Amino acid sequence: MSARERANEQRVESLCVAVLSGGRSSEREVSLRSGKGIARALRGELTRSAALPREVLEVEIDAEGRWIVEGAALAAEVALARLERVDVFFLGLHGGEGEDGTIQGFLSASGRVHTGSGVRASAVCMDKLATRGIAQSVDVRVAAGMCFCPAEWGVDRASLLARIEQLSSEGWVIKPRFGGSSVATTLTRDRAALEPAVEAVLATGDDVLVEARVAGIETSCGVLGERGDSPRALMPIEIRPTKGEWFDYAEKYSADGAHEYCPPRSVGERSITRIRHAAERVFARTRCEGYARIDFIVPSRGGVELEPVMLEVNTLPGFTERSLLPQEAAFEGLDYTALCVRILESALRKAAGAR
Repeated sequence: MSARERANEQRVESLCVAVLSGGRSSEREVSLRSGKGIARALRGELTRSAALPREVLEVEIDAEGRWIVEGAALAAEVALARLERVDVFFLGLHGGEGEDGTIQGFLSASGRVHTGSGVRASAVCMDKLATRGIAQSVDVRVAAGMCFCPAEWGVDRASLLARIEQLSSEGWVIKPRFGGSSVATTLTRDRAALEPAVEAVLATGDDVLVEARVAGIETSCGVLGERGDSPRALMPIEIRPTKGEWFDYAEKYSADGAHEYCPPRSVGERSITRIRHAAERVFARTRCEGYARIDFIVPSRGGVELEPVMLEVNTLPGFTERSLLPQEAAFEGLDYTALCVRILESALRKAAGAR
């Protein structure tokens, strides 16, 4: 073991870590499950690691945005002062202000250390429209698409529906511009379903992003990396829905949901290499840090696999028992606990570099 590795172990063992979960987004319930899993791992309840924090606290952000600290519901600023002994905040949040840079900015401005990406990368990657442009700038393919806000829909609904229909003859994916976990997302080939699908997104208060449906094998690729270093993509995972035709909320989180295969069973080596390289380029250009998960579709024509199509970037991907990133890390030899510790170490190195 190197001196640096020993120093990291000693540092991790000295930490008080607070795991933040919950929040006000539509992904609140998933976040609570992620937070519980992270806390159990860091306490050594799943597998033992050579280095685990000396103390692990669980802090829930409730549906009103209050932080629950030792049973008390507190304003964020008050809670942060009460959590003065915490060395690192492990973000088990998903979606909304937990993932869009709001919490990251609050903690950073308060001089506190947190896991994962910073404000800029978090905000950019939460915006699927912006992420599409970044992917294209590094030669990563995206589906044909369009985006509009509630005001535009209110003024020119008929024109927008006509534009959506012209976007594809194979079907459409209608989803929130900023939302996650496939909440309020619709995949359809039925023109009559377009207007209700748009209304479902608008009901969440979000802008509407419409993309042409791309038929193919759905995959996801985790990436680990730190500022100034070359990111490293993990082995991608193949996602095979069991009931529906795509990876919706139920397929993601129900016990009888999608089958997931790592390494992929239906994607060739060339496509796996393409996915990994594309994921690394997007991770680097968006300036993600620590870890992220990037989703792709691998289309084919005449039995030949085509260039992967990027779907979105997740800077705080799920950490439930069924989540994809932990499965990919396990294939690479990092079990759930080791992955959590690695993410903690990455946050420490980022904080040390910022001093």
